[in-house]
Amino acid sequence: MSKPVGPSLDLTETYLHLSDGTAVTAVKAGPNFWSTLPGRKDLQAGRLVVVTHETEDWATWEMHPAGDEVVSLLSGRVDLILQDGSREWTVALGARASVIVPQGVWHRAIVHEPSDMLFITRGAGTQHRPV
Repeated sequence: MSKPVGPSLDLTETYLHLSDGTAVTAVKAGPNFWSTLPGRKDLQAGRLVVVTHETEDWATWEMHPAGDEVVSLLSGRVDLILQDGSREWTVALGARASVIVPQGVWHRAIVHEPSDMLFITRGAGTQHRPV
C-alpha cells in the first residue's frame, strides 16, 4: 500500500531530508538553518535537498566533510569556484547544468544573473569561512 501524497512544498522554504533509510521529511528552512544543524541529531545522517534563489555572489566559502554535493542550476548563470588545497578552478553553470562537488572541497558561487540552484548534500559537519 502506498503512502498518501502530502501537500505541495516550496523547496525554497522547505528542505527535504532524505534519510539513509526510506523516509523523506520536510524541514522548515530559514536564514539560520546551517548554524542550527550541528544540534539537529535527526539530520546528521542522510542528505538534504533545497532550492535557493541567488541574486548575489556568496559571501562565504562552504565545505561538506561528510560527502559529495550535487549542485544543479535550474535557471540563470553562475560560476562555481572550487578550492582544494592550493588548487582552485571554476565550473561555469548555465540553466539545467549540474556539477558534483567532491567531499571536502571548498566552494562558492559568483552569480552573473538571478539564478535558482538545487542542492543535494550530506549536511553533517558543513563548514563556512569568509571569502
